[in-house]
Amino acid sequence: MDYQFDDPIDRTHTDCIKWDTAEPGVLPMWIADMDFKAAPAIQQTLEKRVAHGIFGYTHTPQRFYDAIIGWWNKRHGFAPHPDWLIPVTGVVPALSVIIRALTDPGDKVLLQPPVYNHFFASIAHCDRQAVQNNLRLHNGVYEFDYEDLDAKASDPAVKLLLLSNPHNPVGRVWTTEELLRIGEICLRHNVVVVSDEIHSDLVYDPHRHIPFASLGHDYALRSITVSSPTKTFNIAGLQAAYLFSENAAFREQVRHILDMQEMTLLNPFAIEALVAAYEQGEHWLESLKTYLAANFTYLTDFCRSHLPQIQVIPLQATYLVWLDGRSVIPSSADFADKLLREQRLWLSPGTLYGDAGEGFLRLNIACPRPLLEEGLVRLSQAWSDS
Repeated sequence: MDYQFDDPIDRTHTDCIKWDTAEPGVLPMWIADMDFKAAPAIQQTLEKRVAHGIFGYTHTPQRFYDAIIGWWNKRHGFAPHPDWLIPVTGVVPALSVIIRALTDPGDKVLLQPPVYNHFFASIAHCDRQAVQNNLRLHNGVYEFDYEDLDAKASDPAVKLLLLSNPHNPVGRVWTTEELLRIGEICLRHNVVVVSDEIHSDLVYDPHRHIPFASLGHDYALRSITVSSPTKTFNIAGLQAAYLFSENAAFREQVRHILDMQEMTLLNPFAIEALVAAYEQGEHWLESLKTYLAANFTYLTDFCRSHLPQIQVIPLQATYLVWLDGRSVIPSSADFADKLLREQRLWLSPGTLYGDAGEGFLRLNIACPRPLLEEGLVRLSQAWSDS
């Protein structure tokens, strides 16, 4: 089936954050939101549910859990037990719940910048302290700094590590060996790993996503995984997500906070969309990944020819490209502002993801090819005008 990813779709006047918060003429390539229609199976399932005409309080049915387990088993060779699963409205709300459940105000939480900006926000909103274990860029590839992690995890006030797996924004797919080293350090220092695996399905060959909980019983007992089909299938507005952990005490603590915050019910469209995505969306996903990989190839070829001052970090996962412009960008924020003001191109400055992102930009390639081409032309124009 041809899914027509090249077809432009006018998203203005739909209350879309990506397009309707931008001024006319601005090309937004910042937020992690795809400009593609959801898989036909999802659309058809939702249309059927709308036709029923009643949208009352909805419990989470067994087929919701079965769809998650079946998907993870087929795609990642790991099947979480049904008892481990807890539905939530989103990964970011889940992170905040976990932080509140497993730490006290003033405790410390490790993260690994440059990393998803909401990690910083969730820690701050919960009145906890962020401790930064920066990734290292070696020969164009990001790596963990294990020695620094070991030193910082030894602080008794450090209770959690927020792990981006695969990593946003640098696009790394962590290997089994890398995750085992992270896990061993955290086990030794009694630090719980919270693994954000929302990008686990957007991994490109020959790389393979390794669920942190699949590393072994000891690692599964000292971790919580959060995930969702929303990034994969472009259904973030439906707020369908889940977390899982083998640790019953962790689950009880998380459920307590969810109950306190009245966050235990999903809406009926979230349930239907998740089940449809995981049971019928695989062919669409494989076609999407092929298209995204071709977009990335187009971007790398364009930069090689027209923007040689930019180093494109290899994309192993996600649709978010990390551009290294440190040789010519003294300030990511200033350059991103210049792009928006002069070229009407909206990218994310690297410093949004921590000080370790200075000199970098993040660019979303999940759009029809003509939009990507236009964005890159505007980016190159900004350099020629510098």
